[in-house]
Amino acid sequence: MTMNKINVSMADGIFVIELNDPPANTYSYDMMREIDAAILGARMDDSVHVIVIRGAGEKFFCAGANISMLKEAAPEFKYYFCLHANETLTRLEQTPKLVIAALNGHTVGGGLEVALAADIRLARKDAGKIGLPEVMLGVLPGTGGTQRLARLVGKARAIELMATGRLMSFDEARDLGIVHEVWGEAELKGRSFADAALDYARQFTPPHKASGAVGRMKRAVQSGSEAGFLEGLSLERELQQLLFQSEDAREGIAANLEKRKPVFKGR
Repeated sequence: MTMNKINVSMADGIFVIELNDPPANTYSYDMMREIDAAILGARMDDSVHVIVIRGAGEKFFCAGANISMLKEAAPEFKYYFCLHANETLTRLEQTPKLVIAALNGHTVGGGLEVALAADIRLARKDAGKIGLPEVMLGVLPGTGGTQRLARLVGKARAIELMATGRLMSFDEARDLGIVHEVWGEAELKGRSFADAALDYARQFTPPHKASGAVGRMKRAVQSGSEAGFLEGLSLERELQQLLFQSEDAREGIAANLEKRKPVFKGR
């Protein structure tokens, strides 16, 4: 399908999804369909080892759903729009490839919900605010925010953040465990934030890492944490067995015994 609301690119095993709907990179049903198609394409492409999702420009990662669209839409459309958005972000979360959200600017409402479906969240220092202010619209975070935020920071803190609707700095979000790293000039070392995020992502690609192991590790956590403990262990064993049959596992074990650095191929 033709992509009009997002940009996609691929280099060095890293598949980039860039949200591109100025001025605030808000998402519509059309954008979510494009994101969904891009996720499926990356999932089925053996040459993709890591997915990076970011916003176009420097001011916004994403400001959530397009409010003008929601104002005019019928209630039934809104329901199916939210259902599809939930399915899309769950597909991103469950894809057994590492997903990195590069928060280049304001990450609010549904924008934070998109980021919460990623595995690692990186942010540019002082580039914007982050939070779930949906209460100010008389609604709740309806694209997984109530569930993912509570699982990340605990029920009490999640309710406080959503009920107040307050926005915070990326530094505070890091202290709460919502953002993993916040990069200022010292960390960027003269690079653009986008380039620094790609450099970070490369450490998870062959030959540096066995990307299949990373992806299945993610799968064990994402799926296992929603199941019972014994079911989670069963899933872990099945995924481990798949990895034992891989070229990268043979290479990693051989390199360890030969006391050399492994060279992984992502297979």
